[in-house]
Formats: sequence, structure tokens, C-alpha cells
Amino acid sequence: MLATRDGLGYDATRMPMSTDPRLTPGLKGSAELLVTAEHTAPHVGSGRVPVLATPVVINMLEAAALAAVEHLLPAGYQSLGTELNVRHFAATPVGMRVWAEAEVVAVEGRTLKFRVSARDEREPISEGTHERVIVNVARFDRRMEEKAGRKS
Repeated sequence: MLATRDGLGYDATRMPMSTDPRLTPGLKGSAELLVTAEHTAPHVGSGRVPVLATPVVINMLEAAALAAVEHLLPAGYQSLGTELNVRHFAATPVGMRVWAEAEVVAVEGRTLKFRVSARDEREPISEGTHERVIVNVARFDRRMEEKAGRKS
């Protein structure tokens, strides 16, 4: 059966998502956050200094990558993060706004590669790379059920 989206035709069960001409380098996404106490290192368990926690920065970078591509994937497909290599080099206090950006730099089969960065109101705070792989959600869910021992 042929699945279509926005007039583009592809077999969603067989063809790699990179055949969708919209998944190309240059796609960008962003995420924004006003830092509150719940976003600090002590609250998330990653330290004792009450500044924006590195795990929250990572979440923002992934959210920006999702915003760049997820809306282009056909029904039944999602991308999953598989690699993240980032530096978080400047602290951000509670009350300051943070913006994260992601740009697709390569599409290799089902793998999407991103350049990611974040900045607060005063300066850059993080940069690096991120990879995501496109998966068929139903197939992925079946594999997880089997791995959990719920199916054989």
C-alpha cells in the first residue's frame, strides 16, 4: 500500500525516509525556555548550583531538532535521538530566557545529523552535534515489547 503525505508518494514500509525531498540539509528548528527553579541542577539531580541544568539544555537541543523535522515525517514514523555530543560552557541563572537551535547538516538514509546550539539573553551557552534515526513506530514498539519479554 502506498502512503502519501502532502502529495508526495512513498512506500512508508520499505523506502528510507531520505527519499522524501523535504528532508534536506538546511532545515532548522528552535525551542525556547524561561528558566525557573524546576530547570535548575539541584531540581533535576545534576548538581547543587541553582542554574540551568545541563540535562535541560540537552532536552532543549533535542526539542529544537524535533521541531526541524518531525512535522515532515509520515504518519507512523518518528525520529529517536541516538547520539549527542555537546558542550555546556556557560551558566544561566533563574529568570533568564534561553533559545536552542538545530540545523540539519546531513541526511544519510534514516539518519539525520544536526548542528545544535543554545544561547541565553547574554551569551552562547552550548554547542555541538546531534543525530536522530527515523523509525517506524509500530515496528519499534513491537521490538520493545519483545525486549521486555511481553511477546516472543
